[in-house]
Amino acid sequence: MKYDFNEIEAKWQKFWAENQTFKAENNSDKPKYYVLDMFPYPSGAGLHVGHPLGYIASDIYARFKRHQGFNVLHPQGYDSFGLPAEQYAIQTGQHPAITTETNIKRYREQLDKIGFSFDWSREVRTSDPAYYKWTQWIFIQLFNSWYNEDTDKSEDISTLTTRFENEGNKTVNASCDADTPEFTAEEWKAFSSEEQQRILLKYRLTYLAETEVNWCPALGTVLANDEIVNGVSERGGHPVIRKKMTQWSMRITAFSERLLQGLETIDWPEPLKESQRNWIGKSVGASVKFKIDGHDEWIEVFTTRPDTIFGASFMTLAPEHDFVAKITTAEQKEEVEAYVEATAKRSERERMADVKTISGAFTGAYAIHPFSGKKVPIWIGDYVLASYGTGAVMAVPCGDQRDYDFAKHYNIEIPNIFDGVDISEEAFADKENTRIGNSDFLNGLGYKEAVKKAIEELEKIGQGKGKVNYRLRDAVFSRQRYWGEPFPVYYVNGLPQMIDAAHLPLELPEVEKYLPTETGEPPLGNAELWAWDSENNRVVANEKIDHKTVFPLELNTMPGWAGSSYYFNRYMDAANKDEIFSEEAIDYWKQVDLYIGGSEHATGHLLYARFWQKFLFDKGIVPVDEFAKKLINQGMILGTSAIVYRISGTNKYVSKNLKDDYEVEELRVDVNMVNASDEIKIEDLKNWQPQFSDAEFILEDGKYIVGREIEKMSKRWFNVVNPDDICEDYGADTLRLYEMFLGPLEQAKPWNTAGITGVFSFLKKLWKLYHNGDGFNVSDAEPSKDSLKTLHKTIKKVTEDIDNFSFNTSVSSFMIAVNELTAQKCNSRAILEPLAIVISPYAPHIAEELWQKLGHTTSVAYAPFPVFEKKHLVESNKEYPVSFNGKMRFKIELPLDFGKEEVEKAVLADERTQNQLQGREPKKVIVVHGRIVNIVG
Repeated sequence: MKYDFNEIEAKWQKFWAENQTFKAENNSDKPKYYVLDMFPYPSGAGLHVGHPLGYIASDIYARFKRHQGFNVLHPQGYDSFGLPAEQYAIQTGQHPAITTETNIKRYREQLDKIGFSFDWSREVRTSDPAYYKWTQWIFIQLFNSWYNEDTDKSEDISTLTTRFENEGNKTVNASCDADTPEFTAEEWKAFSSEEQQRILLKYRLTYLAETEVNWCPALGTVLANDEIVNGVSERGGHPVIRKKMTQWSMRITAFSERLLQGLETIDWPEPLKESQRNWIGKSVGASVKFKIDGHDEWIEVFTTRPDTIFGASFMTLAPEHDFVAKITTAEQKEEVEAYVEATAKRSERERMADVKTISGAFTGAYAIHPFSGKKVPIWIGDYVLASYGTGAVMAVPCGDQRDYDFAKHYNIEIPNIFDGVDISEEAFADKENTRIGNSDFLNGLGYKEAVKKAIEELEKIGQGKGKVNYRLRDAVFSRQRYWGEPFPVYYVNGLPQMIDAAHLPLELPEVEKYLPTETGEPPLGNAELWAWDSENNRVVANEKIDHKTVFPLELNTMPGWAGSSYYFNRYMDAANKDEIFSEEAIDYWKQVDLYIGGSEHATGHLLYARFWQKFLFDKGIVPVDEFAKKLINQGMILGTSAIVYRISGTNKYVSKNLKDDYEVEELRVDVNMVNASDEIKIEDLKNWQPQFSDAEFILEDGKYIVGREIEKMSKRWFNVVNPDDICEDYGADTLRLYEMFLGPLEQAKPWNTAGITGVFSFLKKLWKLYHNGDGFNVSDAEPSKDSLKTLHKTIKKVTEDIDNFSFNTSVSSFMIAVNELTAQKCNSRAILEPLAIVISPYAPHIAEELWQKLGHTTSVAYAPFPVFEKKHLVESNKEYPVSFNGKMRFKIELPLDFGKEEVEKAVLADERTQNQLQGREPKKVIVVHGRIVNIVG
């Protein structure tokens, strides 16, 4: 009987959908297990064979846990807000919702073809109003909360206003804006309602502030740092500049220490955790205040080395620092403004990475050294970032390479404060093992003593104190886009008001254009129905705005990471219309047990999601403060690109092995036109793109052979392989097994379609094991010891492999098992039935079909996983080599429990021994028990 994989796979995919085979219950007597993939953004290109790698791994594990008796939650959905759909809308006028729906249908079709055991009844889409209602709800909870550093948790804003009314804010230890004024209870009560609201914005966990942002003029929006590559936008490669804008921000900095400490409690890859530690960037040191000569302002700096303060010979401000315009002298204004403008064109990442360029400008202003009273020149330099620390540094050129280089370049004084150390470009002080000199009260002190003493002295004069600083900045939460979650915010006298949660969702309005308005407002500024009627609690026409009962709505939308920061919790009760999820559901599932996704999200999604989880935990909404117990980063499947060689300056192309005779340029072509022998048909190439239609080709042996290069699978390199084609030609089970067979899950590995035939042949051999010609051939015969041994070593290996996520070696085990059972001519149900279960997590379609043929009426998905029995691997016999006078003549198999005398007796009785001895009595018989027998004649 032929293995008709197309028919089998379509049959079982239909069965699973109709019977909701993988639907999880929110309450069960079974133990729970929650397996999750990072959900995809549905692009128009669909999936290529690299995308399903993590999904296949998670699916194998989810299926395995079901076999083990767990109630498994394995959901899927779509991160469906995003810039690509909006850019397409700008170009074509098609509404992003239509584009997104089309793309989702394409993704769903592809995912279903691969046979994933998703619980589709829980599907979420971040662009669905029924979903983003809860994104808006969380935003409101954040707005109505502050961070109490005494209790180290988020609390309701009402507890803060109560304290203000009773005692003012002098005793409040909170995460708040640096410029928050102090006030008494009486002053608070005397403030107008608007003044009180402005002060509360300085404490709220989501707040409005003027912020330095990455502005992309071509895209008309703010970009996050992780959306910028080499100073240009990741999407489209457009220039990005730094500018100030009033934006919504999230006070993630309040959670810095908890985000650090939480990493110690979760089983995530160490490189990923280290990325988060570096991004959070904890530093212990001191805050120091320098008075600006001739101004009322003070410059605050953070330093990890307050003991080097006597070596501070200048100060450097970030070009974007608020004080730059205020303190720059008239003589320096032109130079400073030109420098600030030039710096705005460089992203923060570019500036951080550039350690060679030395550039800056003198402001003409001076700061007063807190101890010596000397005037310290104030410069600006792009190696200082406004987003890190205070945006200012006290420059100590004798102890820091960049400060030293800057000072040398601009001929600034370099005082040496380290005893016995010659400061030069080649040799800096070993700071922690060098005593301080030329530093007044710090002279002769070692590193730790000097730091402590410096902080004490700064505190005495009121110009500094010990401080812990973090590199992490508050997260900008506004985007000037259309296709994103609307903020549930309207404005009364310029101050934000929250729409009551009972009236959510606030849905995106229709707009005529998806570009910013002519006056520079975000795309929602084009909406005609975008005002809030506060009496009737509904959206009305803009023309009705009277600033009495009808007010303007927020024009920005939320960033892409908003909806992905809690989706894992919403899956637990996705159909709930009344709550984000029920208490029963969240208490049952608690958190994700296994999360699989890419490491590129380390300091984006994964950090923001941990932040939101900790906030929701503080508010009693979720029961744990880390959302994923274990995380695995899958590696990348690389493409094998195809390269043709154009002779420079011509339209002639030379075959690979002849190219060294010419000066050539490399061009990548569609890999799907190339066969397993690296040959491309000239006619296919001519029809592919116009540039090849009239080209000449220099062949080798009548063929054009392409070059090969392993690199990232991408449309750009024309090396994308469509999983639909693999499923059509070889079947989804072949695709699943092959992707696992390529190598360890966490490692990058190249795709080679030619290699898939070996896995396909294995499945045909597996099918044949259960059939004899056209008939199903499984008997109730007792299995042989060899077959039991094959089965149980396979059960043992596969169980260990899945537990260790070593899926590639399982595929090898299956191949070995089928080869051995075929050689044994095994057709015993006692072997083949459990074998179908063992292979089903990897190749579920063929396993379901065989399971049904074995007489079962229910899905194999919930059949108990076979248990390894050690006894079948314990050898009962031992093969002894038998030697005569040191030369091995034959082997004999004897029971393992035979003693030496029994072994000797059996060997001497053997006919082959008698033939060797030819009637002679042996002089000696040497038996090494369990190893060898030597007869001395």
